[in-house]
Amino acid sequence: MARDDIFKYSEMNREFQFDGIVADVFDDMLNRSVPCYRMVIEMMGAILDKFLLEGDRVYDLGCSTGETLVELARQLDRLNLDFTGIDNSPAMLSKARHKAEMFALASRIDFREADIVDLDISGAGAIIMNYTLQFIRPVNRQEFLARVYKALRPGGILILSEKVLSPAPDLNRAFIDFYLDFKRRNGYSETEISRKREALENVLIPFSVKENIDLLTEAGFTSHETFFQWFNFASIVAVKN
Repeated sequence: MARDDIFKYSEMNREFQFDGIVADVFDDMLNRSVPCYRMVIEMMGAILDKFLLEGDRVYDLGCSTGETLVELARQLDRLNLDFTGIDNSPAMLSKARHKAEMFALASRIDFREADIVDLDISGAGAIIMNYTLQFIRPVNRQEFLARVYKALRPGGILILSEKVLSPAPDLNRAFIDFYLDFKRRNGYSETEISRKREALENVLIPFSVKENIDLLTEAGFTSHETFFQWFNFASIVAVKN
C-alpha cells in the first residue's frame, strides 16, 4: 500500500481531485484519515446481514478503490449478493478491479464508470454511500437522495457515512481539534494537514447529523438511526418502509 504524502510538497498544493495521484495512495489515506474506518465496514456488514435477502443487489455509490465492497463480499459470502461499485474516476476503478481480481472476487463485483448524480438504478437491496454525499453540491442533495430512495426495493436500506458538523460552536471546534490530533498520531505533519484542508475547502461541504437526517426524512425514509459516531464522523442507516 503506497503511503499518502501528497501534501508534503508545495507543488501538490491544489484543489482536491480523485485522480491517479490520489488513487495510488487512497487506501492509506482512508486508514490514516477516517477514524474507525474498518470497524464501520464491519458494522455495515452486520446491518446488511440482518436486512438483506439472498441474491440482493448492493450498490456502492462513489466506491473509490473498492475496499468496502471487497470486504463486504468476503463478510457476506453466504447471501450470494450481487455487488456493483460506481465511480466517475477511471484511476479509482482501475485499482478497484485489480483488488477484486486479487481476492478472486471479480465475478461477484461489477465496477462501473458513471456520474452517480445522473445515475438511473432500481431494485436495490442496499445502497452504500461512504463519505460521498459531502462531495455533492448541497443544492442537489435533496433531489439526489429522493432518487436513491426510489431506487431501493421496499425494505431496502441506505447506509450513509459522512464527516459532520456540530451545531454547537464550542463542541464543533473541540471535535475538529480531536480529529486533527488523530491525524497527527497517524503521521501527518502540520503542513500536510493544513494543505489538505485548503485543498478540500469548497469541495467537501459537511452537514450536521440533523441536517442529513432531515434530508433522509424529506426523501421518504421514516425509519433511520445513527449507528456510529466518532466526534465529527457519523454513519446512518435508513430503511425504505
